[in-house]
Amino acid sequence: MSQLTLVRHGQANNSAQDEHGYDALSDLGHQQARWLGSYFDVAGERFDRVYSGTMRRHRETARSIGHTDVIEDARLNEVAYFDLAQKMHDQFGIKHPTGREEFIEHLPLVFTAWRDGQIEDTAETFQNFEDRVDDVLHDIAAGEGRALVVTSGGFISMGIRVSMGLEIGSMARMALAIMNTSVHQLHPIGTALSLTQFNAVPHLADPARAEARTFV
Repeated sequence: MSQLTLVRHGQANNSAQDEHGYDALSDLGHQQARWLGSYFDVAGERFDRVYSGTMRRHRETARSIGHTDVIEDARLNEVAYFDLAQKMHDQFGIKHPTGREEFIEHLPLVFTAWRDGQIEDTAETFQNFEDRVDDVLHDIAAGEGRALVVTSGGFISMGIRVSMGLEIGSMARMALAIMNTSVHQLHPIGTALSLTQFNAVPHLADPARAEARTFV
């Protein structure tokens, strides 16, 4: 098995209220990715294979990091959180979060209701999401050489859940902590992947870049 380096996309359109509107990097998101690419170059980080989801924000992040030869795989795409949130509103009257504090309460509610099958007519079930994340990570890990994977925060938190056996509450708290363009590593230990790095942002360590450490 190969080591996997997972990167969350750069800051997207954080004022959006739907999936389509969110799916594009902000100017800061592009800059975060360029800084990460520069850090990889200086640190001598080299990848034999580069993957991304098929979402615009994934492709844009990979390009701004400096990669053009990218293998796109829809299994790396994010869960449709805006759609789940809308169904929570329509079916249970739970309002959309309008700020980070409300989102902290909202995310575990959504994930729990989704896992328990309480949300009707979802694009995919929680189990489907869990299975595709597990499948694609193991497929990539089975390849030769180090792999860079550009994806989203929800995907990363699910990847860590299936690798480390996290409960849903721990997964939700982990998802909330993941910063834009943060770096995470899953390393083969025995026959399984284990988390060896979480939420690293060495490219944003300079105090002058403190405001570039974003979560949404």
